[in-house]
Amino acid sequence: MTIAFFDFDGTITRKDTLWEIIRFHRGSAALYAGIIQLLPALVRFKLKMISAQQVKEQVLGYYFGGIHTSAFKRSCEEFCRTKLHEVIRPKALAAIKDHQQKGHHVVVVTASGQDWVAPWCRVLNIVCIGSQLEAVDQHITGNLLGKNCNGEEKVDRIRKAYRLENFKEIYAYGDTKGDLPMLELAQHRFFKPFR
Repeated sequence: MTIAFFDFDGTITRKDTLWEIIRFHRGSAALYAGIIQLLPALVRFKLKMISAQQVKEQVLGYYFGGIHTSAFKRSCEEFCRTKLHEVIRPKALAAIKDHQQKGHHVVVVTASGQDWVAPWCRVLNIVCIGSQLEAVDQHITGNLLGKNCNGEEKVDRIRKAYRLENFKEIYAYGDTKGDLPMLELAQHRFFKPFR
């Protein structure tokens, strides 16, 4: 058995899909107005004063907080059906299909929300492991359930889902330092391979 782990944003896609799902769901004007409101938090993150999870939760809460889960799910599925293909790297898609043709198990492991990545993965028969958004009384809070799926958390989530010793070969694809722990799991490691 062979398994291939792919990061999503920047590796499979050309853009960060968090901003793309916001643009799709709220529109460009609301996206840019929100960035101005969120600028203090974004600056604090760049200065390493707050964590990636803290800034992500502020962004999610600002744009999606209070939205009913069913409406959010519909929007995410529509995004995957109509827009996501515009930012997919053709070489990444070809690599995924090559693995599948060889009978390899393919998994996307992403810090992005499963809500807007998993529908795309399901169409391609790929497993999706991603950050999960919290909902209370069927409304998005903006908080994450558990940790942001990045860095060592990617490895923890992979190990919870798979017994890696059962796989003869492991491939991993990523494009940021947050992917390096996942790449360390693999005999075949690819950093920024589709650019």
